[in-house]
Amino acid sequence: MFDWISGIVDQMGYLGIAFLMFAENVFPPIPSELIMPLAGFNAARGDMTLVGVLIAGTVGAVAGALIWYWIGLKIGARRIRRLAARHGRWLTVSPDEFNTAEDWFDRHGGAAVFFGRLVPTVRTFISVPAGLVPMPLGRFLAYSTAGTLGWNLILTGAGYLLNSQYEKVQVWLNPISTAVVVGIVGVYIWRVATYRRRVPEPAPDP
Repeated sequence: MFDWISGIVDQMGYLGIAFLMFAENVFPPIPSELIMPLAGFNAARGDMTLVGVLIAGTVGAVAGALIWYWIGLKIGARRIRRLAARHGRWLTVSPDEFNTAEDWFDRHGGAAVFFGRLVPTVRTFISVPAGLVPMPLGRFLAYSTAGTLGWNLILTGAGYLLNSQYEKVQVWLNPISTAVVVGIVGVYIWRVATYRRRVPEPAPDP
């Protein structure tokens, strides 16, 4: 994958960075932890500008996030409530819990999107609940862009400072990404296992 990423950046420049970051947000296995440090290394070498790299990476990533926002928007809160009523255990949420989560997202969704864009794995999928609620598009774009710019600044800056050792950024972040995935899976299993403790079976009609 490294050769493919570096080849696209070398051939397409800023457009290649934007394309890769768009793809990374749509297909999470493509690692931003390698794309943006490589771009930062190119900026340190003088092949690109740091500002250009950040703009290209941020525009591409936000465009990818909009795909997931649109998916959440098309699914809609009403459909999720119906699914929760029928398959609540496997969604790990009841209609009442979804209403509570929706109210929370209405109040704190901006912070959730901003900080979610700074967390590996979570950064891809935080756009879905924003679309489900739905968060106004302008507000979503503002918080998503700010969080994405922060994430890209960290990765690009690390690549810029590390120069030819920029690949170490991915090595450092891989354990964090793995821990986040394991944590998400663990929480899901726990919520499935404890669903009936949280949401008792409805009483049968007399």
